[in-house]
Amino acid sequence: MTENAALQQHMDELGLTQGELVRKLNDWLVEHGHAGTVSDRTVRYWKTGKTRWPHTRQRAALCALFRRPIEDLGFIRPDAHPSRTTPEQDDVNRRTFMASTAAALTAPAVASRTMVGSSDVQTVRRELDRINALDDQRGGNQTLEEAALGAARRALGLQRSAAGQRVRSRLFALASDLTATAAWTALDSRQFGRAEQHLERALTLAGKGGDKATELRVWNSMSMLAYQRKNYADALAAGQAALRVGITRRDPMYASLAHARTAIGHAALGDRQAALRSLGYAGDALTKTASDEPRPSWIAFYGPAELQSLTAIAQDLLGRHAESEGASHQALAMLHPHFRRNRALVTARLALAQLHQGEIEAGCASAERVFTLMGDSPLPARMRSLIGDFHRDLFTTAPDVSTAKAWGDRYRTEWS
Repeated sequence: MTENAALQQHMDELGLTQGELVRKLNDWLVEHGHAGTVSDRTVRYWKTGKTRWPHTRQRAALCALFRRPIEDLGFIRPDAHPSRTTPEQDDVNRRTFMASTAAALTAPAVASRTMVGSSDVQTVRRELDRINALDDQRGGNQTLEEAALGAARRALGLQRSAAGQRVRSRLFALASDLTATAAWTALDSRQFGRAEQHLERALTLAGKGGDKATELRVWNSMSMLAYQRKNYADALAAGQAALRVGITRRDPMYASLAHARTAIGHAALGDRQAALRSLGYAGDALTKTASDEPRPSWIAFYGPAELQSLTAIAQDLLGRHAESEGASHQALAMLHPHFRRNRALVTARLALAQLHQGEIEAGCASAERVFTLMGDSPLPARMRSLIGDFHRDLFTTAPDVSTAKAWGDRYRTEWS
């Protein structure tokens, strides 16, 4: 007796458990005027090879559900047994089977319901990865935001046609991740109202998909949103909510990110001791991170370089400008060239830290490099805002210095 590996493979493709397969086959049989004759034992016999050729109506249901010829599902047509059936009976059985299968394959409801499986999930995931890669290079913009929302809608549409609960959960999780990506691009564009709407939607979808990684991502983005709105108490609360998501206990990389975001909330509120303590927790957690752990593409940005970048922000907020400059230099030394937008942001932060120490020429030179790094790509609104902060602080600190005037004359139009 040989196990039917092909049937199990096709069940896995559609994310079907044995119980779900039983229910769907019986639903099909009832819809087509037959009794639901499939049981757990029936499927177990098929999978173990004890039953190698299902009953005619069951074969029709299997073909309709999987949209495959019965032989592709690992079943083997038996040799003719004249003593059991007559040629006329065989002809009747074949005609009944072919008619039932043809009717099933032409029914739109069945076709849409049975086509969604793991390959469809992978297609949506590749779209998510492509959008995240573009964001890493160019930063947030409305085109990327709309692309992410469109892909999220497609994932939800597929979810309604998914065969099994596992596939549905994965599609909910992808829709959540894509909606969070849309929120992130809106946040990078400083479209705070849209970002907030997307984040609330992403949090709901993450719950439906049981996706703790995206749930943490949403809280991280909510903390950033509150910080940019200068609502520092909410920024801290959202960072602490990220720390309470269960995935931080299973994977120290997520814990490190949540601690770093919480540190910025403490620093913005002027709590130096708590901020430095959170940065220490973030560093300790990062040292425990396994680099080969499978994770979603959105968190690819986070590592030692990003932790130093967030450290630079916290230190500057605390008035520790030399430490902020040092952290920015470390971040730039470690940052992968692929993350062009992040490199430009860190460079802008470096310019601010240098300026806040009275290093006018060094600050202007660093700010100039921001435009070189971004090349022909327009500066995302969040980066323009940061350069705007530099411009304001520059003319507050040194309004009469020739270097400051030259920088302002050269770049005022470009960044604004």
